[in-house]
Amino acid sequence: MHGWNKLTLICIPSLYIRPPPYPKFSTPTNSSSSVSSHSQTSSSTSQLMGKLYFHIFFLILSNSLIAEVYSTATFTFVNKCKFTVWPGILSNAGISPLSTTGFALNTGESRIINAPTAWGGRFWGRTHCSEDPTGKFSCATGDCGSGKLECAGGGAATPVTLAEFTLDGDAGKDFYDLSLVDGFNLPMLVAPQGGSGANCSRAECVADLNGDCAPELRVTSAGGEGVACRSACDAFRSEEYCCSGEYGTPAACKPSQYAETFKRACPQAYSYAYDDLTSTFTCIGADYIITFCPSPNTSQKSTSGSGGGQNPVSAAGGSNTPFDGNMVYEGALDVSSAASTCAHVVGGGVAVVAAMWRLSQLY
Repeated sequence: MHGWNKLTLICIPSLYIRPPPYPKFSTPTNSSSSVSSHSQTSSSTSQLMGKLYFHIFFLILSNSLIAEVYSTATFTFVNKCKFTVWPGILSNAGISPLSTTGFALNTGESRIINAPTAWGGRFWGRTHCSEDPTGKFSCATGDCGSGKLECAGGGAATPVTLAEFTLDGDAGKDFYDLSLVDGFNLPMLVAPQGGSGANCSRAECVADLNGDCAPELRVTSAGGEGVACRSACDAFRSEEYCCSGEYGTPAACKPSQYAETFKRACPQAYSYAYDDLTSTFTCIGADYIITFCPSPNTSQKSTSGSGGGQNPVSAAGGSNTPFDGNMVYEGALDVSSAASTCAHVVGGGVAVVAAMWRLSQLY
């Protein structure tokens, strides 16, 4: 479980549990009336410092309890593809990065990453990755431009399948979706574990869109194999396809034939910017399993020259090359920031109140 409920159980009671009395430091007594003022000052200082050290320790302990509350959701990444996938991670603006921003995930492997309360960001899979002779790391699809395994704040180059999250958003709900607004490169599944809510269910795109991609949208490898499928917005850059300019409202922007093709193949994924009705999911208190190539019959096959099954390709050919732009789509993740930061505000308030109250005991 994560969010407000857990914060209430742990943080709030800590205000009312009085810590054991701080160690007492006795002042040496002297029957003689000639005790020096220097000795009295030293004893008083020692007593004050003892109190101060104890209160600092109590404050650190309280903050440790608060910090424990923040690691409240886990993401488990699973690779069921017949090739290695290199997941990339990008936190939303103003959100601290997770413990890693990119790693390798071999066939059959899984990895768990913890996320703090109110985290928001996106995950994706990179393919056809390698290092050049100088050590620069790059990928044919989903490359984040960092030149390294870790994306370090870099977003995914289109086309790419995205899993987008905002934890503890409006009304304490997690908002999540799978998006093809930036195109497609891998089948993906987001499966909540242990959460609640009427719309707390799987979001998936298990179809191989690379094999059925229109020629004008297809991205190919150096060997001419289809490895990704661009969105119409990415490929043509028109306001009509990108839902911008005079088409920048739900009423004006309708799904194109390309978006409808995506939607038929992956009904639960965003096919264009305003595809909210059937593509946004919410949970309260869930953990999540993110699976690449979730169904065996959707795993893409690799060519004999792809390095022993390390990279995905489809049987269809084409002529397009990867587009290096990075269209950022927030979509349904534009939820109230007030609720999403509530836990952090309360946690910080607890720490401040505890510090002020305990330090006031010194005087």
